[in-house]
Amino acid sequence: MKILTVLTYYRPHTSGLTIYAERLAEAFAARGHEVTVFTSHFDPSTPREEMRNGVRVVRSPVAFRLSKGVIMPFFGLQVTRLVAQHDVVQLHLPQFDAPGVAFRARLLKKPVVLTYHCDLKLPEGWFNKLVNAVVHFQNNLAGQLADRIVTYTRDYADHSPYLLRFRNKVTTILPPVVLPPALPGSAEALAQKYQTRERRPVIGMAARFASEKGVEVLLDALPLVWEKYPQAQVLFAGQYRNVMGEEAYFERLRPRIEQYQAEGRWHFLGVLTPQEMDAFYENLDALVVPSLNSTEAFGLVQIEAMLHNVPCVASALPGVRQPVQMHNMGEVAAIGSAEELARGLIKIFDQRERYHCDTAALAHTYDPDSVAQAYEKIFAELRKAKGWQDDV
Repeated sequence: MKILTVLTYYRPHTSGLTIYAERLAEAFAARGHEVTVFTSHFDPSTPREEMRNGVRVVRSPVAFRLSKGVIMPFFGLQVTRLVAQHDVVQLHLPQFDAPGVAFRARLLKKPVVLTYHCDLKLPEGWFNKLVNAVVHFQNNLAGQLADRIVTYTRDYADHSPYLLRFRNKVTTILPPVVLPPALPGSAEALAQKYQTRERRPVIGMAARFASEKGVEVLLDALPLVWEKYPQAQVLFAGQYRNVMGEEAYFERLRPRIEQYQAEGRWHFLGVLTPQEMDAFYENLDALVVPSLNSTEAFGLVQIEAMLHNVPCVASALPGVRQPVQMHNMGEVAAIGSAEELARGLIKIFDQRERYHCDTAALAHTYDPDSVAQAYEKIFAELRKAKGWQDDV
């Protein structure tokens, strides 16, 4: 089967959405499908077209940026040709261009499956409010044109205003999660660099430095944790400088972070490779996901941590609270509550033996191959409904 995946940002951009899309596309390719990812050429250092791990990646030229989005003048011409060349179209939302792609697929009787990752909520400001409104309008059009909408959990589906509008089209599929093993000696090297054997417990956070991620909640919680565990430190994995649209947010929090850095209690690791992420989790005692709004729908990093038997403290957002509740691997804190985040961390550190899971069973549940098979069933059903009788 020829599968066309369309999203605004793909690798080398790093976010939960792009990681999901990459894992799924590569799982499709490993199962013998011809997979094309069509995305923006947001990074001029990347080629316009390349093969990445069996996946063909085509990047459309970018004229300029608009908030967190991009304007691609040749997008329409390119995507029309690509839709005609493929059997099914998979779109990752939020995405401004999604309805145009879905409309082309409808005209050509190609099944359209949306994967809805999260709601879009940009920072305050009249311009961002306008962008929010436009993208919401576009997403709604895409939902009307789509044949099926996939999201991660029923919990999120039941609380998302967008998904509630299309309840009859929604299917839940748990996300693909897998990490290659760390390079030999890398976990030990990280431990030595940050003294994670001596300065414990180690709190991890893996995210872009963005306002919706709730970094300030962790900053407020740390003094409470230090009252009982004065040697606790934070390892922050992910982009923290020059995050699109988040520069002011970083500057606002920087003074406190620099104070904690000077005390050796906060360390930025930057963007890590998958192998480096594996070493990162090996050094943690707990992971935090203190997200503040529905732009977070699950938190793939929670499962990555749990695969290393690292418990999590997650905010009580719909969807985000699910990994901890489903697998009994951590604590849930009220949204935005530094006190409850600190309480959850202290409980984990006090009773570490209570938090343990069957990592083999967990890996099977989130295996990208299993996720790809679930999508294949949807594709086959929709193709049959549209008169395509070939096997998936």
